[in-house]
Amino acid sequence: MLNNFMKSLTLLHKSIMLQSMPELSRFLGIVILMYFDDHNPPHFHVRYDDFRAMFSIKDLIIMEGKLPPRVSGLVVEWAELHKSELLENWNMLQETGKWFKIEPLV
Repeated sequence: MLNNFMKSLTLLHKSIMLQSMPELSRFLGIVILMYFDDHNPPHFHVRYDDFRAMFSIKDLIIMEGKLPPRVSGLVVEWAELHKSELLENWNMLQETGKWFKIEPLV
C-alpha cells in the first residue's frame, strides 16, 4: 500500500513539475521548456513524442536524455538562432520568474 502511495506521489510530482515549466517555443512537434529556479549550468528542456532531453545553452549539447538525431539537429539549429534569448529567459526565470516566448523554427 505504501509503495502505491509513493508511486502516486511521484506521478503527482512529475505532473506539477511539467506544469511549472514555461513553454518557450513549439515547432514540428518539438516543445522547448525551462524550469523556474533551476540548477546551473543554464539549460533548456526538450520534449518530442516520448523522448526527453536537456540541452546546455552554452554548448548546445545534450546533457541528459535522448532525442532522434533529426530532432536533435532541428533543436540545435533553432537554439543557435535564439541563444541570446534562451540565456535571457534563463536569467529572467531565475531572478524574477518572468519569461517570454521565442519564435519557432518554422
